Amino acid sequence: MGLFSKDIKTMDDLLLHGLQDIYYAEQQITKALPKMIEQATNRDLTQGLKTHLEETNKQIERLDQVFKKLGKRPSGTDCPAIDGLIKEADETAGEVEDKTVLDAAIIANAQAVEHYEIARYGTLIAWAEELGHDDIVRFLTTNLNEEKAANTKLNTVALRKGVNRRAAS
Repeated sequence: MGLFSKDIKTMDDLLLHGLQDIYYAEQQITKALPKMIEQATNRDLTQGLKTHLEETNKQIERLDQVFKKLGKRPSGTDCPAIDGLIKEADETAGEVEDKTVLDAAIIANAQAVEHYEIARYGTLIAWAEELGHDDIVRFLTTNLNEEKAANTKLNTVALRKGVNRRAAS
């Protein structure tokens, strides 16, 4: 950000800033997921997190394509929101002694991240559509759909696969 001027002057600038935000967020998530995978004890949770790590790497590749289509170099900008969610997840995990409770906490923290990403991608899609950037909407929509599916899988592991039930007993 400029000291005496604002860097976001147009909706296109705002779209680019949002893309840089989610690009940074996805990069940070690829660093945080391996630790969550290592901490998780539930087999379904571990597998789901591993799968989502692979998806996140593909999402970054799609974002690279988005930047390319816009004629911009892929880059991120600090995202205090994702940094805070990851910090909170680390701190919570460090406070949980019981491994079954830790699995429930990992799911909750992962869902907080998913909800952030869902909100961000939804906004970016709306802005891209409004600006006529139909060529990038497909990439962003694919990422959004994967985030929604990851959230649904986390719900399934928490509820139907019994993680919450085991943590509560």
